[in-house]
Amino acid sequence: MDNEEIKENINNSKTEDDKLDAQTTENDIEAKKSEDKNSESENNDDEKLTPEQELETLKDKLARTFAEMENQRRRFEKEKEDAYEYGGYSFAKEALNLLDNLERSKAVLENDDKLKDTEALKKIIEHLNIINNDMLSIFKKNNIDPIKSINEKLDPNLHQAMMEVEDDTKEPGTIVQEIQKGFMMKDRLLRPSLVGVSKKKVKEVEKEEQKDEKNK
Repeated sequence: MDNEEIKENINNSKTEDDKLDAQTTENDIEAKKSEDKNSESENNDDEKLTPEQELETLKDKLARTFAEMENQRRRFEKEKEDAYEYGGYSFAKEALNLLDNLERSKAVLENDDKLKDTEALKKIIEHLNIINNDMLSIFKKNNIDPIKSINEKLDPNLHQAMMEVEDDTKEPGTIVQEIQKGFMMKDRLLRPSLVGVSKKKVKEVEKEEQKDEKNK
């Protein structure tokens, strides 16, 4: 066999191999397509629902939609009520500063040695009290009321203790001094009362501790 025949046989062999590879690749592609079609068909079968199931699904979606609409309606009504009931909350809170300034002015004037026991001071204090009472009356008409403090038990929701005062005539934790008046707007706290609360005298505490030691 000469060289030409050998080359021809080699070329023919390569051609046959290429054809075989191409056919194999084509078969693989077709098989893949067939698998994908079968998979899609299975998924479609899984997604198909009976009329009863579709009806139940629609009922569920409809119920959820109505529930969400009802929740939104309630939130809107609550926001509207709050806006009506507490619309002046921020203004009222700021207005309390006027009462504080009146109280401070009275305290300064009453402690002025030059004005003490003078008719001028009495008239000024009288007018300041009128203004103070008028403001409290206006607050009252708008459901803003002062918080009771003196002789009340300390309530962390309404009072803020600023100091302790030794006082054996009161139960410990009783409010004996009001530093700044607190206010409520209906059931909402505008600001807490700043107060001083009673505590037992040091000597009394020592006596009680000694009694406890003896009893042990």
